[in-house]
Amino acid sequence: MPPRTAAVSDLFAIIVAAVAWPALVLQYWLIVWSGSLGAVTVRYFSFFTILSNLLVALVAASAATGGNWTPLRILRTPRMRGLAALCIAVTALVYVTVLRSLWHPLGPQLIADRSLHYVVPVLYLVWWFALLPHGTLVWRDAARWLWFPLVFALWTFARGAIVDEYPYPFLDVGRLGYPAALLNAAAVAVLFAALGLGLVAADKALAPGHTA
Repeated sequence: MPPRTAAVSDLFAIIVAAVAWPALVLQYWLIVWSGSLGAVTVRYFSFFTILSNLLVALVAASAATGGNWTPLRILRTPRMRGLAALCIAVTALVYVTVLRSLWHPLGPQLIADRSLHYVVPVLYLVWWFALLPHGTLVWRDAARWLWFPLVFALWTFARGAIVDEYPYPFLDVGRLGYPAALLNAAAVAVLFAALGLGLVAADKALAPGHTA
């Protein structure tokens, strides 16, 4: 990557991190008063929106800070950056198409909502598509990325069976029953797989020297 492009990429990473981290903190602050600290914290991290934005914030921060600490190097790999792009894209798409009409946040909650579901996804995807190097992802990465939503789904159904609480209505076993909730989870998994393949295809198309 040319030095000037690398500098712009690093600056954009700072912008992504500077939006994502305050939005995550704000969202936590808004719910921390709703119960015991432990229960609220577990509930907070049980939303895919939070997990995907946290992944984006960590990836962007690792790019912005540099350094050779091993966890930072892992977060700077094309595969982890691609996973973050996939997760935040699914977060935005599912919210816009399924969840947005179900509630109407106001005040600080509106700021957190719009930041986590709109601003951070757009900023990160612009950074990923336009400013990061491409050409190293392989098709099996789309399958490898499925571990993230799979672990989330397993956690969601296991926790829901214990506390009878689900982060999203389309996964609510208490209201829908297991067949419908599992079918909805499978539909989201298909979305993950399709978008993952699309990101790999985009990475290959954006590779230096690629010709149509």
